[in-house]
Amino acid sequence: MSFITESQLKNQRRSTKTYLTLNESLRSFKNESPTFKTKIFLSHKHDEKEYLEGAVSLLKTYGVEVYVDWLDEGMPKTTSGQTAVRIKQKIKENHKFILLATEGAIKSKWCNWELGLGDAAKYIDHIALFPIKKDYADFSESEYLEIYPYIFNIDSYQYFKGNFRSHGTYVVYPSVNGNDKVIPIAEWLRKK
Repeated sequence: MSFITESQLKNQRRSTKTYLTLNESLRSFKNESPTFKTKIFLSHKHDEKEYLEGAVSLLKTYGVEVYVDWLDEGMPKTTSGQTAVRIKQKIKENHKFILLATEGAIKSKWCNWELGLGDAAKYIDHIALFPIKKDYADFSESEYLEIYPYIFNIDSYQYFKGNFRSHGTYVVYPSVNGNDKVIPIAEWLRKK
C-alpha cells in the first residue's frame, strides 16, 4: 500500500492505449455528453504537467470530466483578480475538488488558496488530495493536509484501515472517533 509515486503517475499516462496530448485529451470531453459525468476541478502546479497528464489519465479511466484552469477559454490571458473570480466560480461549479498534492503544489500560494476554496465549497465528501511523493521519499511536513480525504493505492489484497481490501485505488477519509472510512475511488467519484 502506498501513495502514488511520480514514476507510477508518469507510467500511467504512457500505459493508455491511445496517446493524445494533454490538451487533446482534455478537450475531447467537449465532444462527449457531460450530462451524467462527475466533474472534477483539478488543482495543480502549472509547471508540473508531467504529473498532471498521469493524473488526468488515471481519473479519465473512471469516466469523469476534468477541469484544468489553463485550458479554460474563459480564463483571462494574464493573471488578475478576474482569474481568481473565474477559479472560484469553477470550483463551485464542479462536483469534486482534487488537489494534485506534489511538493511543489503544497508550496504554491495559488494551490493553497484553491484548497481553501475547495474546503469551503466541498468539504468533506467532495474533496480529496491526490498525494504524489518523490520516488522513495516520505510525504510529510504539511500537517494541515491531514484533515482531508486522500487518494491511496493498495498494491495487493491486504489488511488496511480495519478491513481486508483488494488491489485498487481508494479514497481514505481522516479518522473520526476511531472510524476509518475507506471507499473505492470509483464509488467516491459517482457521488455528486
